[in-house]
Amino acid sequence: MGLGAVILAAGESTRMGRDKALLPWPANAPVIASQSLSDGTLLAVAIRALNEYCDFVVVVAGKNAERLRTTVDSSGASLTINPAPERGQFSSLQVGLEEVLNRGRDAAMVTLVDRPPPVAATLLALVNAFEGRSRIVWTVVPECEGKHGHPIVIAREMIEVFLKSPSTANARDLEHANQEHIAYLPVMDRRVLMNINTPEDFASLPSQFK
Repeated sequence: MGLGAVILAAGESTRMGRDKALLPWPANAPVIASQSLSDGTLLAVAIRALNEYCDFVVVVAGKNAERLRTTVDSSGASLTINPAPERGQFSSLQVGLEEVLNRGRDAAMVTLVDRPPPVAATLLALVNAFEGRSRIVWTVVPECEGKHGHPIVIAREMIEVFLKSPSTANARDLEHANQEHIAYLPVMDRRVLMNINTPEDFASLPSQFK
């Protein structure tokens, strides 16, 4: 299928007070069978999870690139730098998608570094839904408890929509503008909804896996 993965990790983590990508993975949280480290960082676990279902993983960093480099390299991903991360998250998405196309892939699984990766069954379901989609579907989005989450899987058509938009655009707004091309996949996995922005969010994370 030719699926590349993009993890957006260029934010400054101002509300967290330290780089969210390097936060430790909760000791009680399960990982997929092939992962040997259950106590790695959020970034390392995300890379390993996505590597199981994608041809490669691209991590988009900003000013934090050197801090992330060791984790990215040792986890089997590659680092791509957004030269102007102050333009916002959408600009990092564009940088990552350009890299996916440059590597000869026409589709991408996209997530944020502060979103813990879903369980393996959810990732497999997303890939299968994307592979079996109709031509009118450009994006597959997981849905849990009536809410939309991450990662999303996007086809070449949606990639082109994102890349042709200004760097100040908003991915969600563009998805809504192309609603007829979005397929929502119901999943029983609350990880697709988790979002770690503050120390309080991180402190409560272990309880989410009980």
